[in-house]
Amino acid sequence: MRLRVCIADDHLLMLHAVRDALLKSGDIDIVGLTHLGEEVVALVEEHAPDVVLLDGHMPGVDGLTCLKEIKLRWPEMRVVMLSASENPKEIGDALAAGASAYIGKRISPQDLASALRQVVAGVVHHRSSHYEEPVAAAPAVVPESALLTPREQTILEEMALGHSTKVISRDLWITEKTVKFHLTNIYRKLDVHNRTGAMRHAFEHNLIPSVPEPAAPAVVNL
Repeated sequence: MRLRVCIADDHLLMLHAVRDALLKSGDIDIVGLTHLGEEVVALVEEHAPDVVLLDGHMPGVDGLTCLKEIKLRWPEMRVVMLSASENPKEIGDALAAGASAYIGKRISPQDLASALRQVVAGVVHHRSSHYEEPVAAAPAVVPESALLTPREQTILEEMALGHSTKVISRDLWITEKTVKFHLTNIYRKLDVHNRTGAMRHAFEHNLIPSVPEPAAPAVVNL
C-alpha cells in the first residue's frame, strides 16, 4: 500500500530533507508540504493524507495546536510528531492530544519511512529513548525495537539462540557480509556496541518476548 503523507516543518531545509528521505522509499507519496502552521489544516482537508508529519515547534500556529485541530476534525487521522525536542512534558502533551507517534529528529533518515509504515499498520508508537514517564492518555508505546526491520528482528532472535554470523547467514540464505551489515544497524538502533550489549538490551526491554528452544535432533533407526 502506498502512503500519502503531508509534512509541515518551519525549516525549509528540514522540510525538503524529510520529503526526499521518504520519497527514496519508493512507496510513499508526498501530497502536501508547508512551512506554515496556519496552512496545515487546510492542507489536510484538501489532500486527505494517510499520515500527517508535524514539527512540534512552528511560529504562529504550533504543531500541538495543529494536532489538536486535526484530531478534532478527523479523529481517525494519524498524526506523527517529528521534533528535535526530547522534553518529557512536550512528548506527553503530544501523545495525550492524540499523536499516533512521537519521533525525535535524531532518527536516521533511512528509518523514517519504515517508522511511518509501522505507525499506519498500528504496531508502533515510537518515543524518545530518554522519555520514561508513562502517560495515561497516550497510546501503547513500543520501545526501540519498533524501528527494527523484520529482517533485523529475525537476526536479533537468531543471535538470542547463540547463532554465529556464519550460521545466521546459512539459516537466512544471505551472505555473511549482509548479516554484518544488519548487525551494524541493530547496534546503532539499540545504542549498543556489540552482541553482548544487544542481547542484554533486548532481554531487559523485552524485545525478544520468548526464545524458541532448538528442535531436538531427529532419531534415525538403522
